[in-house]
Amino acid sequence: MPLQDHMQLISTDDHFVEPADLWVDRLPTRYRDAAPQLREADVDSRDTLDRPVKGSRQAWFYEGRVHTEIALNAVAGKSPEEFGMEPMRMDDVLPGCYDPVARIADMDRDGIGAAVCFPSFTRPAGTQFLRGKDKELSLLCVQAVNDYMIDEWAATAPDRFIPLAVLPLWDVDACVAEIERTAAKGVKTISFPENPVPLKLPSWHTGHWDPVFAAAEAAELPLSIHFGSSGKIPMPSPESPAPVWITLMGTSSMSTTADLIFSPVFHKFPGLKVALAEGGIGWMPWILERMDTVWERHKYYTGIDQDARPSDLFRAHIYGCFISDAAGIAVRHEIGIDNLTWECDYPHSDSFWPESRARFAEVVADVPDADVHKISELNARALFNFPKAS
Repeated sequence: MPLQDHMQLISTDDHFVEPADLWVDRLPTRYRDAAPQLREADVDSRDTLDRPVKGSRQAWFYEGRVHTEIALNAVAGKSPEEFGMEPMRMDDVLPGCYDPVARIADMDRDGIGAAVCFPSFTRPAGTQFLRGKDKELSLLCVQAVNDYMIDEWAATAPDRFIPLAVLPLWDVDACVAEIERTAAKGVKTISFPENPVPLKLPSWHTGHWDPVFAAAEAAELPLSIHFGSSGKIPMPSPESPAPVWITLMGTSSMSTTADLIFSPVFHKFPGLKVALAEGGIGWMPWILERMDTVWERHKYYTGIDQDARPSDLFRAHIYGCFISDAAGIAVRHEIGIDNLTWECDYPHSDSFWPESRARFAEVVADVPDADVHKISELNARALFNFPKAS
């Protein structure tokens, strides 16, 4: 079997659930009533399949709003027959969702060496606080979740957790300050929306984000861009059932790729790296071929860069990840073996926990050892500047 014992598995897309006291314990006293608090609620709500959920449950209360998604899709440990209903209480989820010590035990059981963990209530790119009314409170909430990730979650096992920070996206100067602050504390990657426009923010093409990208480049911090972080999901029709958007998740990352490649971003910031989270890889050879063809035939009149071939830009800047993508593995060299990483997606329903290592071994059973080692571990260590502990 090509997945040798010395090859660690590094997940570039996992998730954690914020503990109930995260903000209450970290914010100034004057903000503790308005800050996110996990409390009992008797509310009518709907789950991710748009089914009604009624009755007593736990919910996050923040600035007068009630948020019933306390642990989005955190169903690890359950059978597929039990999937669908959102956890209604913290004791409905595995302790490894919110307790870093328990999480290490779950990673050990699953054969996982290290992981990048996106937040849940905060949302993968911190957009919960973009919606906040009091922007001073929003900034404090962003800083608090970042401090928790760096000082407590990742500090529990510095060789096992790759710390990620979110940004105060409503203020470019504040974003730059938070990148510099968290970089000094040891963060390894910055979360950023897959498409800022649905969030009513300027696009990749405007230059608005140039100070943010310059700060990330200077600190050698890749952008981790999670599927759905724009707030939009691929939904062909209002009547489409959930399996439609679950199937089409990768098309969201495909759109991000094309938009970024034909933007000025990588021309202005040649050292910037982007890690696409939860987008799969099987679609990548087609989009590379298509972008190159479009570039060759349409570059002279459309105003795009005429010197850099899109596939070359992709291989210099963009990394994909997969859970179980046999089609992508079969065409790995058409993508670029150095651009591929793996994800577990714990504790969500696409994860194979606690059989991730065995599942990965099946997918790469016919792949040479050198390729397996790059995909499982080495590419992620290089991307996130996360050397293996001695």
